[in-house]
Amino acid sequence: MAEPFPQIPSTPASPLSPPSKRATPAAVAEVARVFLRLGVTAFGGPAAYIAMLEDEVVTRRRWIGREDFLDRLGAASLIPGPTSTEMVIYLGYLRAGWPGLAVAGICFIVPSAVMVAFFAWAYVRFGSLPGVGRFLYGLKPVVIAIVAQALWKLGRTAAKTRFLGAAGIASIGAAVAGGGALIVLAGAGVVAALREWWKSSQRGLKPLAVLLIAAGAVLAGQFARFAAAPPRPRAMGLGALFLYFVKIGSVLYGSGYVLLAFLEQDLVGNWRWLTSKQLLDAVAVGQITPGPLFTTATFIGYVLKGAPGAVAATVGIFLPAFVFCAVSGPVVPWLRRSRLAGAFLDGVNVASLALMALVTWELARTALIDVLTIATALTCSCCRFAIA
Repeated sequence: MAEPFPQIPSTPASPLSPPSKRATPAAVAEVARVFLRLGVTAFGGPAAYIAMLEDEVVTRRRWIGREDFLDRLGAASLIPGPTSTEMVIYLGYLRAGWPGLAVAGICFIVPSAVMVAFFAWAYVRFGSLPGVGRFLYGLKPVVIAIVAQALWKLGRTAAKTRFLGAAGIASIGAAVAGGGALIVLAGAGVVAALREWWKSSQRGLKPLAVLLIAAGAVLAGQFARFAAAPPRPRAMGLGALFLYFVKIGSVLYGSGYVLLAFLEQDLVGNWRWLTSKQLLDAVAVGQITPGPLFTTATFIGYVLKGAPGAVAATVGIFLPAFVFCAVSGPVVPWLRRSRLAGAFLDGVNVASLALMALVTWELARTALIDVLTIATALTCSCCRFAIA
C-alpha cells in the first residue's frame, strides 16, 4: 500500500450507534450478559480490558465499527476516571441507550467489587493476603499477547495517514519525556486540528478560537486540583470516605498506578488512615481480581469502615464516570461530523494508543523475565493472530 500505516476497513456500525430508538429489553439483556461476563473474566488491567472490549464488540458482535470504537476510546481518555470502565459505559449506551449505559457499567463493576470485598474480609480477619506472585507470573504474558493484537488492529485503523502515524510516534516520545497523559492527548488533538484548519480553504478564526479555548479548558481541568490544598477531614467517617473517592473519580487521569500515587499521598501521608503495606495490599488485590483496577477503593473502604465503607468508596469512585459518560456520550458523533473536531479526535485517538503502548511496554518489562514467560507471550500472540 501507498501509506506506511494502512487503514483496514472498519466493521460496519450498528444501527444503534448512536442510539436512535428506545432501548428494547432484549438489547438491555444482551448488554447485561456481555459485560457481566467480562466483569467476571477480564484480567490484566485497563489496556487488556480495552483489547477484550474491541474483540468482543467490534470483531465478534459487530456492534460498532473500529473507527467508532477509537472515537469512544479517545473521548474516554480525555475525561477523568477509569478509561476502560468508561469505554464499557459508552458501549452500553451505544447498544441499548440510557438503560444500557447504567446496566453495562454496573454489570462490569459489581463482580469485581464483590470479589475484592471478599478478599478484604479475609484480609481483615486473617491479617494477610495469600501469595499472588505465582498468579501474576502466569497471567501477565497472556495479557501482553492480548494487548499486542489489539494495538496492531486499532493502530492500523487510527494511523490513517503518515501524519497521524508520526503523531503517534511523537506522542510516545512526549510521554517518555515526562509529559502528562492529558497534555499528550490534548496536544496531539490540537496539532491535528490545526493542520486540518491550515489545509482548509476557509481559515476563519472562529473555529480555531473555539478549538484552542476547548483545549485550554481541558488542560486547566488537569491542573486545577494542584491549586487547592488537599482536604483534611477531622474524622474518618462514611461521608468523608465517600466524598474523598468522589473527588478522586472526578479528577484522576491515567492508570491504577496514578491512583496509587494519590492514595499514598492522602490516605497514608496526609491523614494516616492506612499504612503503606495496607495500600500496597489493596493494589495487589485490584491486580489479581478481574474487572476495573479502581475497585482498589472497595478494599480500602472495607478495611477502614467494613461493608458500608466498601459500598461508599466503590460508589464514590465510579459515580463520576457515569456522569461524565452521560454528558459526553451524545457529543462524540457531533465531533466526528465536524472536520475540525474530527481531526482533533483523530489526533487524540493515536495519542491514546501511544499511551496504551507505553503501558504495555512497562508491563512487558516486568512480565517477560525468563524463557518461559517469553515463550508463553509469543505462543499466545501467534495463536490469536492465527485465529484473527
